[in-house]
Amino acid sequence: MTDAVDAVDAGRAEGAGEAAGRIAAPDRRVFAVAGVVFAVLMALSSRYGFHRDELYFLDCARHLRASYVDQPALAPLLARGSLSLFGVSAAGLRLWPALASAGTVIVGGLTAREFGGARRAQLLAAVATGTMPVLLGSGHIANTTSYEVLAWAAIALVVARIGRTGDTRWWLAVGALVGVGSEFNHLAAIFGTVLLATALLGPARRTTADRRLLAGAAIAVLLVLPDLWWQARHGWAMVAMTQALNGEHGGAINIITWIVGQLGMSCLAMTVLWVAGLRFLWRSGRPLWRCLVTSYAVLFVLFAVTTGAQVYYLGGLYVCLLAAGAVGLDGWLHSRPGRLRGLLTATAVSAAVSAVVVLPVLPPSEVAWTYGTSAISGETLGWPQLVGTVRQVWTGLPAGQRADAVIFAADYSEAGAVDELGRGAGLPTAAGAQNTDWWWGPGNPHATTVVAIAPGPDYAPGYAAQLRRYFRHVRVAATLSNPDGVHNIEWGGHVYVCTGPRHPWGTMWPELRDYS
Repeated sequence: MTDAVDAVDAGRAEGAGEAAGRIAAPDRRVFAVAGVVFAVLMALSSRYGFHRDELYFLDCARHLRASYVDQPALAPLLARGSLSLFGVSAAGLRLWPALASAGTVIVGGLTAREFGGARRAQLLAAVATGTMPVLLGSGHIANTTSYEVLAWAAIALVVARIGRTGDTRWWLAVGALVGVGSEFNHLAAIFGTVLLATALLGPARRTTADRRLLAGAAIAVLLVLPDLWWQARHGWAMVAMTQALNGEHGGAINIITWIVGQLGMSCLAMTVLWVAGLRFLWRSGRPLWRCLVTSYAVLFVLFAVTTGAQVYYLGGLYVCLLAAGAVGLDGWLHSRPGRLRGLLTATAVSAAVSAVVVLPVLPPSEVAWTYGTSAISGETLGWPQLVGTVRQVWTGLPAGQRADAVIFAADYSEAGAVDELGRGAGLPTAAGAQNTDWWWGPGNPHATTVVAIAPGPDYAPGYAAQLRRYFRHVRVAATLSNPDGVHNIEWGGHVYVCTGPRHPWGTMWPELRDYS
């Protein structure tokens, strides 16, 4: 490992010699790697079905707002674009995260270039980025994660450029990226805030902190004003939501989960690359590059103690670290041909294994064993069957009873499944208790019959007892499963028919809100 350390130091010296702006030309092969990633994601985009988050995002797309309880506005806005262009189509919806993932690969190669990397280092950074499990998994699902990863990577790219050139005009671009990224996912605002603090409180203040830095911060704030306006008008719902998530995913028990989980952000074989990247940036002699390391350390600790089970929260910053490691280890890897060959072979193997876990590669019947490691594929199964079950219960009600009935979903994915997949099956729009669904109201406030859908007992324990607090008669009308035997969130859940409300349905609605 001493040779590798020396190579990092040599890379640091090489990078320091690029202060005058003499950097290598972009490597076109980086775009080829991005194209392969995009092609793979789109080729797999129609396998299985919608993810539970995607059903919710489609619902949000039909209720466009300035923000939502659990995410800002831009991801639902893209989902609305998919509905307009492609209808209710998994491939159409997943076009955007696939493009974001391909863009992240390009950003990885360009970041290595900013760190002084020649063409081969840029290519290695692109390969390392393109094989990240967090990039592949998020690129297959149209929630906010793929856009968040791209935003963080792009912010770090521009910060790397400022650190190399000293051109503080780029702070305006950083502010714009933080603002736009925060309109996809609030985590970008946390990254931007930590970066701002490390730049103002450390040695970088003397070289790169000027009025343009503050102007960039102002741009970021202006771009998130619509989100702040909505949150203020809705009781700062995101704060309550964050507290609920921290209670569920944080705590000392999940710190180990967080630490171990960081090894899965890149291919296991590429761990050596991002560790070397941390060393390269810290020993670079550039204060602003050091800010990236300090920000990583601060965020690592912050997320470990607050939301440890959400191991992907730092995923976007690993793009920068992999790029730095590709530059730092370039000389060492190429000093002996076997080193690079061994790294790439190990990367290919680990990428293949992770792809089986996070992408719909296996037949659906073989997905069950991957669910404990990654729930992505497992949560894309069983939705047509759920909608069919709800339809059977709904149409089984006498016509007169249906006239004064509503469908009520405990979970946002159930509401989304009924609304999107049941739209042409004669089902009414579902009312939902979870997150932003609750703000859309109870449907018919005078309903006397409620067809309630609830996930399995591991996720909604004692739900029948909860329903009996509000209804005199609660019966199980159906049990939820899926034909592939995957014990996902819905497995073992029930569809209930609830009658005899103890109070008017609309009056009970405020008590049913669930932020989780």
